[in-house]
Amino acid sequence: MAAYFSAPWQTLPAEMKLSVIEQLDLKDVKAFASLSRESYEICIPSLWRSVELKSYESLLSYVRNVPQAYFAYTRHLSICTKSIHDNSPIKPHKADSQLLAELVIDLLAHCPQLEQLTLSIDGSLSKDVIPTFQNLTTLKVLSIGNCGDEQTFPLSERLVVSIAGSVPNLVHLSLDRIARSAIHAPELIGTCPSIPVVVGDDDIPVHSTLGAELSLPALLRLPTLKTLRIRDTHLGDPRWTESPVYCSLEVLDLGSCYHESQEFNRICTERIVNNVGHSIDDLSLNTAITGDSIEFAKPESPLKRLRKIQLTPLFPVENVVDTLTTLSGSPVEQLSVRCFEDDVADMCTALEDFLTMRVAQGETALHRHLKDIIVHPVQEFDDALISVRATASLKGEHAEAVKRLQEYLRDLRLAGSGQSTDTCTEVLKGEMGKHAAGPLVNAI
Repeated sequence: MAAYFSAPWQTLPAEMKLSVIEQLDLKDVKAFASLSRESYEICIPSLWRSVELKSYESLLSYVRNVPQAYFAYTRHLSICTKSIHDNSPIKPHKADSQLLAELVIDLLAHCPQLEQLTLSIDGSLSKDVIPTFQNLTTLKVLSIGNCGDEQTFPLSERLVVSIAGSVPNLVHLSLDRIARSAIHAPELIGTCPSIPVVVGDDDIPVHSTLGAELSLPALLRLPTLKTLRIRDTHLGDPRWTESPVYCSLEVLDLGSCYHESQEFNRICTERIVNNVGHSIDDLSLNTAITGDSIEFAKPESPLKRLRKIQLTPLFPVENVVDTLTTLSGSPVEQLSVRCFEDDVADMCTALEDFLTMRVAQGETALHRHLKDIIVHPVQEFDDALISVRATASLKGEHAEAVKRLQEYLRDLRLAGSGQSTDTCTEVLKGEMGKHAAGPLVNAI
């Protein structure tokens, strides 16, 4: 009977064996692969499904030593071209962009199943890499960022836009520290403080669909795009206002340019939101939106589908009330706030001030739809800018501020619903973190 219920592994069909291997964690796959030659061959698709190349040396070694047949199994690929040696003579700066492009081309050309790609570029890439992306028909998620010194070796917006525009079915695009081109932003040349500008990228060929206009706003003409995230990049191009929108963006995540003032970054953010806001469901903000622009001054909000607002750790606390008031015409269901631990009390007070003002004015549009206000405390170091969650519990005034906001929101909801406390608490219970307890506010 035992043999009937558990056939020996060797007798199972290959498809069943692969199915079992796919359910294992990577460490277990590696352990199983070491048992025999046969087990290793069965594990090859899982072993090479996700590949992370953390340096230029890793990329060089991978392309030269790993059989190209294995590349075909890769679905998720992360490439960083920064050398492990700060002063390495083989470090591929701009003069060596051709060599770097050849390595990337050689790798991507043999990844027909690639779904997600992250490129962290130290220096630049030759334009020769662009046509390779036309063949990545399964690629949905693309992230490109400059991980080097952008003042010395800026990463051209024309190159990045041409790459993104060449991916046939791109859905999610994330960009970090992309430099404006002198062709599209001549006014930035010689500014003080110095803003990274790329000169000499006029040799990037005319794109088959985007044409010669390869500025950042041209990204809005990619019909398959659903998510656009742009951080630490100058967004002052006036074409954001007039560029035709061929995509239906659902998620928009905008950072700010640290070379410019908060006021300048606010204007840039409002331009973009005005142009694409009609389809946005999830909006992440690093700067304020105050409603000074023409569209936001209208009675109806341009963000008619907005369900989720996210505020980053760099969002100014003093602008919380103005920004939420501007967005109060949208059916927001979740407000997610990431802030430094020292700012938690001030942030909770600002949220209370906003809701109190809305109640005093007889307005309930925003908090009527709210199901969760999630507070993410982050630690004060560089990683906080990429949403690292703090592990320590909130204490003292910060914990008291969260508790006070929870109680205030519960009272607001009860006053408007007429439900009993137990029923309302059960209805509003959200994803609870270990830092706080309550029906509406979660500190994770």
